[in-house]
Amino acid sequence: MADSLPLCPECSSEHAYEMGALLVCPMCGHEWSPAEADAASADADADAAAGGAAVVKDSVGNVLADGDSVVVTTSIKVKGSQAIKAGTKVRGIRLIDPVNGHDIDCKVDGFGPMLLKSSVVKKV
Repeated sequence: MADSLPLCPECSSEHAYEMGALLVCPMCGHEWSPAEADAASADADADAAAGGAAVVKDSVGNVLADGDSVVVTTSIKVKGSQAIKAGTKVRGIRLIDPVNGHDIDCKVDGFGPMLLKSSVVKKV
């Protein structure tokens, strides 16, 4: 047995104890098996080893990836030009490190290269 028990996965309490084959949290009442705790920590270690790449989600919570096609959900005013209307389809997006909240690099037909926020697009 390890010298210290893992934190509760529900409330992060450090007061977990063993009850038979399960671990129990007295703070929230959550019960889990030590194998689940080991698998969860292995997943967290794998994510950290992968560079901790941030997950980018669209306006409805779908995970975006490079090359996806998206639809603009709200009209966007473009300085010195007409607005990009809601429903405009954008193909072949590229995810970038956020620049002033804009985390998508793309080319919009009729407007050219542009940065968009993931909060104003929906995955197709």
